[in-house]
Amino acid sequence: FIVVSTSSPLDTLKPLDIEFMKQLHEKVNIVPVIGKADTLTPEECVEFKANVMKEIENNDIKIYQFPVDEFDEEEEAQDLQAQLPFAVVGSNTMLDINGKKLRGRMYPWGIAEVENPDHCDFIFLRNLLIRTHMQDLKDVTNNVLYENFRCNKLAAVTSVSLDSKLASSNRNPLAQFEIEKKEHQERLKNMKAGMEKVMEEKVKEKMTKMDEQKNELKVEA
Repeated sequence: FIVVSTSSPLDTLKPLDIEFMKQLHEKVNIVPVIGKADTLTPEECVEFKANVMKEIENNDIKIYQFPVDEFDEEEEAQDLQAQLPFAVVGSNTMLDINGKKLRGRMYPWGIAEVENPDHCDFIFLRNLLIRTHMQDLKDVTNNVLYENFRCNKLAAVTSVSLDSKLASSNRNPLAQFEIEKKEHQERLKNMKAGMEKVMEEKVKEKMTKMDEQKNELKVEA
């Protein structure tokens, strides 16, 4: 989820950002990212990151948690978590600096390198998405997020079905028969009206064609 940096580091998530993430966090993995990070000084970036994470925590928004297993050091996972939200700089321009090709942005005060971890967190984000945690992201989506979504949907359907059955079972049998009879008659009435409408349209179409043919014969005569 990309948060656009602002001119003031005191700014944080907009109400729309918060509501959007609340609607998504039960369905997808959320990795917060600050875009256009080169518009902030290093100090402003640190402060803006802290404000964003504080808003995420205060609003109980669930973001992707870096796993720790026998192959990962706990300290490494904590370091990655501490980097959130990733502050990134984007550029499709290749710069030639002292004979070295770099992807970045040229400014009067210097160069913001996309793939320099001292300038932005693009390297960390890229490694997370396509190298170190791609499989875990897919597993969490399939085994946790999708299964929770599926269970909630099935529970809602089952609840509606049970409520309907309980309501029916509490009715007097004669009253239930009358209700079903009226529903059946209403369905028949609607079907009849639909068939009559179709027939009427077909007759109207046929009459229109006949009138057109008569007009053509008169013109030929």
